[in-house]
Amino acid sequence: MVKHIIMWKLQEMTPVEREVVIRGIKENLEALNGKIPGLLSLKVETDRIKADGPDLLLDSTFEDAQALAAYAVHPLHTAAADTFVRPFTAMRTCFDYTVRED
Repeated sequence: MVKHIIMWKLQEMTPVEREVVIRGIKENLEALNGKIPGLLSLKVETDRIKADGPDLLLDSTFEDAQALAAYAVHPLHTAAADTFVRPFTAMRTCFDYTVRED
């Protein structure tokens, strides 16, 4: 299995705009569950403890690296990212790793 973790810092916006954007990101990315082959789970975390740092975290799991690569270019994923994520983010950090069973 492969984990795909992304953290985003949003652009400056009003609190109301921020709430709408966060809801749109969460709903539209989590809606990909069950629709993309090899995507085992996807969750967007929005309840952070500290106010500084990233605003959102995506925690997703894929069958393997090939499934992650296919997800990256899948039309449902790119449509959601291009519409609900990329226009509103100021910073993106990604960390992918293979889950090892001990």
